[in-house]
Amino acid sequence: MPRYALLVEYDGGPFSGWQRQTDHPSVQAAIEAALARLEPRAHTIAAAGRTDAGVHARGQVAHCDMERDWDPFRLSEALNFHLKPAPVAIRACARVAEDWHARFSALERRYLFRLLVRRAPATLEHGQVWRVMKPLDLDAMRAGAAHLVGRHDFTTFRSVMCQAKSPVKTLDEIAITRVDLGAGEEFRFELRARSFLHNQVRSIVGTLERVGNGAWSPLDVKRALDARDRAACGPVCPPDGLYLMGVGYPEPVFG
Repeated sequence: MPRYALLVEYDGGPFSGWQRQTDHPSVQAAIEAALARLEPRAHTIAAAGRTDAGVHARGQVAHCDMERDWDPFRLSEALNFHLKPAPVAIRACARVAEDWHARFSALERRYLFRLLVRRAPATLEHGQVWRVMKPLDLDAMRAGAAHLVGRHDFTTFRSVMCQAKSPVKTLDEIAITRVDLGAGEEFRFELRARSFLHNQVRSIVGTLERVGNGAWSPLDVKRALDARDRAACGPVCPPDGLYLMGVGYPEPVFG
C-alpha cells in the first residue's frame, strides 16, 4: 500500500488532543474520517507526537497508507475539502517509503510557546497565547533556562502520568526572545530536542515564568532540576500558547 507523509496544521482548542478517543473529538479522528471519505474503510494514521488537549500545531507530521496511488497534491486537496469545517489543514503531502514512520523515523521535535504580557485580556488571540500580567525579566529567564540545556534527568519537569520509560532526555536548545507589541509584549520560547516527556515543555515554561516575575531566582531552576521531584516544579502553564512547529528527519520529506 502506498504510504504518504502529511504536514498538518491545527488549532487544538476544539480537540481533546491528537489521539483518537471514544467520546471526545480528536485531530487524529478528524483526519481519519476525511480519509474514509476518499477510500471507504477504517483508517489508522500515526503522528510524530501526540499533542495534548488545547495544544496547537503548525508542523505536525503524520503518515497514512492508501490503496490507490494518489498524486500527493491531489490527496492533500481532497483531504482539506473533507476536513472542513474542522480547524485542521494538510499543508503538504509527500510519497514516502513503505517503512518510513512519522514517529520512529524522526530525529527531533521543535516546539514554540507564546507568552503574552499585558493587563488587557487577549481577544483576537484568545486560546492562542498564555496571558500573564506581571512584567518578565528576559535575562533572568535565559539564565534559568541555561541550566536545563543538555542531557538531564527531567523527573521534576514531567507529568506523573508520563509513560516514557526513562526521565532522561537531552534538551538541545531553549531560545527565548521578546517582541514589543506596543501595548504589551510577547515572549517566545523555542525548544528543540529529539523527544519530550509528557508536559515537559509546559512545565519548563511555567517554571521560567516564575523566574521572570521574580518569584524564583535562575539558580532555583537548577535546584528544581537536581531535586528530581515533581513537587519541586513550578506551575504547569496552560496549553493555549503551545505549538508543535516542526519535526526533523534524516532526509527532507516535503521538499
